[in-house]
Amino acid sequence: MAGIEIAEIGSFHVGGGLTKLEGMPPRDRVSTPGGPVYHVDQNGEIVAGQMYVQFHKLASPRARAPLLLWHGGGMTGACWESTPDGRPGWQTFFLRAGFNTYVCDAVERGRASWAPYPQIYPEAPYFRTAKDAWEDTFRFGPRGSWHPDPTQRRTYPGLRFPVDAFEAFLAQGVPRWACNDARTLAAYDALIRRLDPGVIVLAHSQGGAFALAAALNAPERVRAVVVLDPSGAPDPATSDAARLCGVPHLFIWGDNWQDNDFWRRSRPASEHWRDALLAAGCDVTHIDLPQRGITGNSHALMADDNSNDIARIVLDWLTARGLEG
Repeated sequence: MAGIEIAEIGSFHVGGGLTKLEGMPPRDRVSTPGGPVYHVDQNGEIVAGQMYVQFHKLASPRARAPLLLWHGGGMTGACWESTPDGRPGWQTFFLRAGFNTYVCDAVERGRASWAPYPQIYPEAPYFRTAKDAWEDTFRFGPRGSWHPDPTQRRTYPGLRFPVDAFEAFLAQGVPRWACNDARTLAAYDALIRRLDPGVIVLAHSQGGAFALAAALNAPERVRAVVVLDPSGAPDPATSDAARLCGVPHLFIWGDNWQDNDFWRRSRPASEHWRDALLAAGCDVTHIDLPQRGITGNSHALMADDNSNDIARIVLDWLTARGLEG
């Protein structure tokens, strides 16, 4: 396989700002084992609400806009870099296709860091359990199919996710807070404003909800939106879908959501927004993979064993709109 000629790799933080901690108790800290004790005053200014962005710029990009890759809830940009079973991820796929890429760790995730609670975040974080990931969020198996013993786990028939790498996938998870939607969207908005006008946003799950909202906040700067199994969307009763008539949208959905309580309750929001976009005359494509005869895909579409086939669907859709090559 041919190499990728990269001109620049770098990173930056965007969003957030100084905020002051007050009323914090003093603490004693040891920097290294056996080192001296330092008396630490925890009061003062820190930066909170920032997002981490890593970019790869090609020597000769062919795409007409950079691709922003936004992860889902309790995840980081690592989900785009490599699959849990060690295959190249969508970052590599789209670099090979000629796109400059910007992979994000949203507010509170990964290298974006997080802030004290309840001083800044008003509540404690929560952690996704293996059972929740297996049976609910990622739809690897039906209710009652999870077991700590890998030999006792059951999957949906024909599941495309490589279950031997489930523990590696679970290791990508990070704690998350339920109180930072406004901070997170503000950071995504700041990223879109920072880059040259004309970006493509490709987002997964919770990131899809942010992508749909961010496009609405800056339709003149977004060339296209691609969302995979989005877990939310703007409300047509309070948001004007007609603002997005110049922004094509692609919705892609995996399999086995009908009997999943979380997704039965979450999916209608994106369908209502899709319908509002269509009613406003926007360019909207909705792909339900099973209806195309592509069955067994989990919620982790970028990690399933046919992930490159799904990436190719996205690439063909972008190409048809003049955004590649």
